[in-house]
Amino acid sequence: MIGRSFPALMALGAVGASCTLVLTGCRSGAAPERAARNMVGYDEVAATPAPPADHRVAYGPAPLQFGELRLPRGGTRAPVVVLVHGGCWQSAYDLRHVSAAAASLANAGFAVWTPEYARVGDEGGGWPGTFVDVARAIDHVRELARVHAALDTTRVVLMGHSAGGHLALWAASRRPGETVGGQAVARAPLRVAGVVSLAGITDLAAYAPSRCGSAIVPLLGGTAAEFPDRFRTLSPASRIPLGVAVHAVHGGADAIVPTAQSAGLVAAMRAAGERAELTVVPGAGHFDLIAPQAAAWSAVLAAARGLAGPR
Repeated sequence: MIGRSFPALMALGAVGASCTLVLTGCRSGAAPERAARNMVGYDEVAATPAPPADHRVAYGPAPLQFGELRLPRGGTRAPVVVLVHGGCWQSAYDLRHVSAAAASLANAGFAVWTPEYARVGDEGGGWPGTFVDVARAIDHVRELARVHAALDTTRVVLMGHSAGGHLALWAASRRPGETVGGQAVARAPLRVAGVVSLAGITDLAAYAPSRCGSAIVPLLGGTAAEFPDRFRTLSPASRIPLGVAVHAVHGGADAIVPTAQSAGLVAAMRAAGERAELTVVPGAGHFDLIAPQAAAWSAVLAAARGLAGPR
């Protein structure tokens, strides 16, 4: 494994922060006292029980090219959340740790597609396979909708946590014909209503010296000095205008990804005339944002509903 594990990172403690008034579009979440007392760790998130997905679907022939689909009750057409899990882009962390979050989103009325993808340490993971898998998985939503009429492909929201936030933001900003490492990742990119970035890593070069940033060099096949084009083209902060609305949600006590990663992206997007919003939840840690039992979860649901729009 590259770098420290998520549980070890959480043991380092939390750094307090609050919603800074100078951040345009920033607002604080509810019940900071409860969030501070009950900060959720990775072990708790991973152990949170969740019902099995309704369907497991392959989006390609490789072993890790599959995803889990959860459908809302009632069988009516519903907005779609594509939930991209994080885990420092590393093979040690798979989609299971976001199962409870996916189930909660389905209970809230969304169809939820949670893709797995090759990560650093997996065969085919890193450069460029991780990006090829994520692009292919997201665009597979159109195929899912042909089989499952409940999926409303006019209201697709990408949601990603941590490293998954990076991947979701990158995928949403793909331009037609774009390639990564000589492989096509945007023959016909899925049109999305917006991205909910949950403590997303938005600037790879700036984050590389940080805690799970040690995985960025193997992810991209080298350092920023060796491959400046890779760092530039794969960092959401360098791709503005992204061409899509973004609502970033970040825990004010996140000890793994600093709030500056979200705040900097939102500020730059707004300066470019794009729709972007930041919600900082005081007292919330890194994993509260994927824990339905945490007070921060209401902010996550509100962000998804806001981007999906009315029926």
